[in-house]
Amino acid sequence: MDVLISEVGPRDGLQSITAIMPLAAKKAWIAAEAAAGVREIEVGSFVPAKHLPQLADTAEVVAFARTIPGLTVAVLVPNARGAEAAIAAGADKITLPLSVSETHSLANLRRTHAQMIAEARAIATTIAALPRQQRPHFEGSLSTVFGCTLEGAIPDALIARLAGELAAAGCDEIGLSDTTGYADPAAVHRLVKLVRGVVGDDRLTGIHLHNTRGLGLANVLAGLDAGLTTFDSSLGGLGGCPFAPGATGNIVTEDLAFMLDAMGIDTGIDLQKLIAVRTILAESLPGEPLYGFLPDAGLPRGFRSVAAAA
Repeated sequence: MDVLISEVGPRDGLQSITAIMPLAAKKAWIAAEAAAGVREIEVGSFVPAKHLPQLADTAEVVAFARTIPGLTVAVLVPNARGAEAAIAAGADKITLPLSVSETHSLANLRRTHAQMIAEARAIATTIAALPRQQRPHFEGSLSTVFGCTLEGAIPDALIARLAGELAAAGCDEIGLSDTTGYADPAAVHRLVKLVRGVVGDDRLTGIHLHNTRGLGLANVLAGLDAGLTTFDSSLGGLGGCPFAPGATGNIVTEDLAFMLDAMGIDTGIDLQKLIAVRTILAESLPGEPLYGFLPDAGLPRGFRSVAAAA
C-alpha cells in the first residue's frame, strides 16, 4: 500500500508563526523536499496579505513550485476570490476549509456555514468552466471536525450534513481536519466511517492531523486502518492554527515518513535527504523551535528503507 505524505509546512507552518520566511528560502525548502521525494506540497494560501503577511508571496511560490517535475502544487483558499487567484497562478490542488464549528468559521473566515457552501459552489462552477486539463483538484476540508476550542464537540448530524453539502456543491474530495488537536484513534475511525457513509469511500482519502496532545502518529495508524491514504504533516512540526487557541503542533513530517517506512509502507521519500531539509528552516527562521524524534535520534543501525529493499 502506497501512502502520500502531503507537506503543509509552507502554508500551515508559516501562517502560525510571526517570522516571515524570505521567498528564496521558501523556494529552497520546496525544491529540497521535492528532491527528497515528497510528491505533494501545500505551498501557501491565497488570503489577503493584511491578514497573513507570511504568505503574501504565494503566487510567486506557486509559479516556482510548478517548475518542479512531478510535484503536486497545493494551496488553501478562504473563498471564491482566493480560488480565482489560485487558478490564475496555476495551482494543481485547491483546498477550501469549512469549519463545522460555526463559531470558528466566523472567527477564521467571517462566514456562516451557508455562506461557505455558497463559496464552494462558486468555486466548483469556476473550475467546471475551465478546459478539463486545466482544472485543479478541488477539496472541501471539514475543519474542527474532531472538536472546537470555542464550541467543544460538534454533533455528528451536523458533520454529516455539511459533508454532504460540500459534495453536492461540487467538491472532488472531502477531507477531515483536526484543527484543534482533539482527535483520538477511536474518533478517527468513527468520523471516517460517518463521512464516507455520506460521500462515498473514494471521496474521503485524506486527513489533516495535529500532535497537540501526543496522539498524532497514533491517529495516523487509525487512519491507515480505516483506509485513508493521504496524511498531512509539517517539516519540523511547524504550525497549528492562529484562530484556534492552543491548537499547536502539526505532525512532524520526518517522524511520519520514518514510521511509515519502518512499517514497510512506500512513501517515495529518502529519509536522510528529508532530515537535511531542516537546515534551510533553521537558517531562515532563527530561534523558531523545530521538533521531531527522528532528527534527534537518527536512523536505527542497519535500517533499510522500503525503496532500498525493493
